[in-house]
Order: sequence, then C-alpha cells, then structure tokens
Amino acid sequence: MPDSFSVLDTHTGGEITRVLFAADIGLAGQSVDQQLDQLRGPMDWIRKTLTSEPRGTEYAVGAVVTPPEEDLKRPGCIVFFNNVGYLGMCGHGLIGVIEALRYRESMRPGTARFATPAGTVQATLEADRRVCFTGVPSRCYRQDVAVTCRDGHQVEGEIAYGGNWFFLTPDEAVRSATISELMDRSQRIRDALDRQGVRGENGALIDHVELYGPLSTADQSTADNIPLAAEEVGCRTFVLCPGGHYDRSPCGTGTSAKLACLAARGWLQPGAEWIQESVTGSRFVASYQDQGDAVEVTIRGRAHVIAETRQIFDPEDALRLGIGGAGR
Repeated sequence: MPDSFSVLDTHTGGEITRVLFAADIGLAGQSVDQQLDQLRGPMDWIRKTLTSEPRGTEYAVGAVVTPPEEDLKRPGCIVFFNNVGYLGMCGHGLIGVIEALRYRESMRPGTARFATPAGTVQATLEADRRVCFTGVPSRCYRQDVAVTCRDGHQVEGEIAYGGNWFFLTPDEAVRSATISELMDRSQRIRDALDRQGVRGENGALIDHVELYGPLSTADQSTADNIPLAAEEVGCRTFVLCPGGHYDRSPCGTGTSAKLACLAARGWLQPGAEWIQESVTGSRFVASYQDQGDAVEVTIRGRAHVIAETRQIFDPEDALRLGIGGAGR
C-alpha cells in the first residue's frame, strides 16, 4: 500500500469524478484488463477509501487513468469505479478525466482514445475546454417491457445499453417531484426488475434506472457554457445509479442509451441534436450515427477541476480505509 497519492477532483454538471493516475499506485504499463483485475482484487481498498467517509463520499465516481502518449497516437486507459464496484464506462467521468489531463498539461486540444472495460472510446478536448466524446456502440435491447412494483403500480419502459445497462421509462414527475420522491420511484422500479428477473442481453444486470420527462422551461443556455440545440429537442432525466445514488450530471451512458431507444423507434434522425438535461439543470448535447445493429453516440459537455489533494494513509489511522474498513 502506498503511503500517499494525488487525486484531482472534478465535477461534470454537478457529478464528482475523483481522478488518480495508474503510475501513482503502481499500475503503470498495464492494460485496462490487467488494471481492472488488480483493482477488483488486492487493490480494491483504493475504491473503498475514496468513496467513503472520512476522505470521500458515496456518490462520487473515481477514475484510474493512464494518459495517452504525448502525440496521442497510443491510447490511454481508464478504469471507472463507484461506491459498490467497477463501471464499464462513465460519460461524465470521461469528461472529467479530459479536464483533469488538461489541468495537468498532459493533454492539449485534440483527440485521444482510451481503452475502458466496455471498449475503446474517443474524446476531443476543444479549444474552449468543452469535451466531445464518442462512446461504445449503444443499442436498444427490448421495447415495451412492463414490470410491476410492490405497490401494484405497473411501469413500462425500454432496456438499452450505452456502456452500462438501463431501464428507461417516461415520468413527468422529473420536472416537479423532490429528489427523495424520485429516488423512491426509481428504486421501486429497480427492485421490481431484480425481483422479476428482468435482465439485459445475456443475463446482464440492469443497474441503472432512467426516468425522463419534458425539458425544463427555464433557460439553461449558460448552465455549462454549452449552446443548446436550436429547436430545444430533448428531455429532463433522473438517473438512479448502482449503490443507491442519483446522477447529478445528465449521465453520459444514460444519454447514449436514450438515443439508442430514440433511433430504434425512428423518433430522432442521425445527426440531429438532442439535449439531455439532469435534475440539476446541467445539460449534454448529443447526436448519433447509425451503425446497423447499434448507434454511435457523440456527446458534448464540460467539466471543472474543483480540488487537488494528496491522500495520506497513516498506518496509525484506524479509519484510513474508510468507515467500515476493507471489509465493506
């Protein structure tokens, strides 16, 4: 265990990404799969300590990063994690990583590729510090899927993959309900999916629930310094993430899943812009290109560096691995 390492904290539309570098924790030169094996095994304490008190928070996402080579010809790699495990991909996290690399002067405006557990993604740092990225191939797996919650309420939605698995369902309450009410509604749906054995392709666990409704009527054009699509085509969303927390950002993989569903129904044309708005009012602007059995989604957003710290692991500190320790 290292006695210390550096962490850069960013936020994308209100959602935190805690960025640390593979070389600082002894993972330099390893592939993304090798890093994931180490992090899931003997190095899982890093995830636990950065997403729990006293040094972290349960709703933060983390990213272990190997930067691309200086000429951007060789891909970097990223392993994303949260308070309950490891993520295939994370859109807001990728935007946060690019901003962290810019802050460290490890990346200038240009395009770089990164290996992730879900596949290779491409991200462009633009001159105005916005980030535009293309995620993994996204697809709508099933439509008109009905589940029954414990209170007898039936909910119908779609199952889609955008780097993580989602159940997406319309709910106009995203414009008016409180966060606690939306948490309760989405958790009841997640429980129903688990109880009724509703899964993604090849039995994949559906660990995200996305409620969506009409866009906010308030002018959000400066919320993230992102120009809006001319016709205000989009939706406002609430995303329940694994671990029982909600996404403060518009959710990159959730946006990708949403566009896959729109494309499958013919409700959004290739190249047309779509606004995905979170309950904080932050927005991504997205579009897609048809790839036959999947769609390639491109998302534009903005992140900000909010802290640069050195995490100290004092061997005399009984809580250095977080409340609950390594056994959580």
